Amino acid sequence: MSSGDESTLTDHSDHLAIRSLEDVSEPVDPRITPIHRPTNDVLDESYVHQLSEYVHHEKHAHEFIEKPNEEEPLYASTFFSVFATNDSPESQIEFEKGDPRNPINFTSRRKWIITLTACFFTALSAAAASTYNMGWPSMIRDLNCTEFQATIGLSLYCLGFAVVPLVSASFSEEFGRQPLYIASTIGFALMHLMIALSQNIQTVQIARFLSGAFGSTGSTMVGGSVADIWLPHERGLPMSLFAVAAIAATGLGPLAAGWMEMNPRLEWRWIQWIHLTVTGVFAVSIPILMKETRSSVLLTRMAKKLRKTTGDKRYRARVEDERASLRTLIYISCTRPIYLLFTEPVVASFSLWVGFAWGILYVLIESIAPVFRTLHNFNQGEIGTVFIAFFIGSILGFFTNLYQEKLYQKTVGRRGPEARLYSSMFAAILFPAAMFIYAWCTLPGIHWISLAIGITLFTWALFIIYLAVFTYLADCYGPFASSALAGQSLSRNIMGTIFPLFTAAMYNNLTYKWANTLFACIGLIMIPIPVILFFKGPAIRARSKFASQVMEKVIEEK
Repeated sequence: MSSGDESTLTDHSDHLAIRSLEDVSEPVDPRITPIHRPTNDVLDESYVHQLSEYVHHEKHAHEFIEKPNEEEPLYASTFFSVFATNDSPESQIEFEKGDPRNPINFTSRRKWIITLTACFFTALSAAAASTYNMGWPSMIRDLNCTEFQATIGLSLYCLGFAVVPLVSASFSEEFGRQPLYIASTIGFALMHLMIALSQNIQTVQIARFLSGAFGSTGSTMVGGSVADIWLPHERGLPMSLFAVAAIAATGLGPLAAGWMEMNPRLEWRWIQWIHLTVTGVFAVSIPILMKETRSSVLLTRMAKKLRKTTGDKRYRARVEDERASLRTLIYISCTRPIYLLFTEPVVASFSLWVGFAWGILYVLIESIAPVFRTLHNFNQGEIGTVFIAFFIGSILGFFTNLYQEKLYQKTVGRRGPEARLYSSMFAAILFPAAMFIYAWCTLPGIHWISLAIGITLFTWALFIIYLAVFTYLADCYGPFASSALAGQSLSRNIMGTIFPLFTAAMYNNLTYKWANTLFACIGLIMIPIPVILFFKGPAIRARSKFASQVMEKVIEEK
């Protein structure tokens, strides 16, 4: 590195270090090769201009594989505080150690504000999934629709959750979390307004799909946000709160909505108006409470400032190799979650397991009303109260995770990310056991509390599985966590979409007892999944192009 470059670093880098590509340790999509790297001319070119060039079939600079007479770029990253000298010709821009601008160094107060704000959005989106069902009787009457048409609204909500994160999760990793949180919260609120004003079931169905699309941010992105600001050994409690928000709110929402449905002055429309009011207030608070947590996005902004200040276009953040070219951005953002889902055994196996469990959750959301109404003559308010079992199961899961965290802290040095999986092996057994209890208690002569116990135990197991998926994938895939979680979200919510559509027919043909027994038997088959990952996980991850990068970075940071 020349003395002129060193002077530039001193004068303009704001305490950032500089390195060349060969010394960059920041994980980047392994599918990115030197031919994908944008030229310096393309680096600050707007996507609108690039799109115009593609539309008009103009030759784009990024399409040239050879880049003659162009100096090697200087990269910005977040991992080390190493300043280049005259004796170090290879250099890269990096945060100084302990730099408060790095999200991992945010104050504890700031981290908890961000975490709790994100978790509240999770709770809103989870409650919206189940409170919708509580308003079916009056909605079916007012809109003159069938129960199956109303069920489609439940499934379409899950479909929005499944599809949209395939794009939004990766885009958040390229452009930042905060803009997506803001846009999603506003869109989520507007969809409640659309449902409340609907005059036909088709409008409700469309709004439910879009509501799931916007609400999906409260699921897939929160895990990535937690991974952005908390170190692996600190993530246990924040992720537990996230899981409580996701599952407990599924029960607390219907607890209130069931009694609102019984009030002839409220019913289904006011369930949506209440959601709109709460979400609207929350949307106003998002810009104040949420800060950008994606370190690569912050470095990109700093690199752009350096290029503008110094006139030296070599300065760049490593992530700009992925995003500066419109073609590369679309390729990476739209394919990474699916690529991880179908090529990474860790993501695929956990996605299958949690996907099946999530499908059963939506079976319960739909079936609790007819089961308790038919077998035990519950009214709509009492049916809503049954959903408190989801809250109780979540609390049991939360305290179970406190013990899991002790095991993690004790064994993480020896086990690595697999130290997250102790409780999940217990949940693998608890899950089918709970379904057997629920199945064999769906008889009129058995007290309703037995069904409630089965639901509670199922929720306990689901909480542990859900939390293990998010914490384990976040530890394994680090900067790619949102994409990995979007992949499992696709599997999870596709099953949540499909299962309610055949639940009624399945119960009619097999009866409650044998249909739920079938679900329990499938759960038995899946018991080995966490056991295999616990013992064979390191070997599986070592063969992964993505997870191996994250593990190398962790080793270098030690």
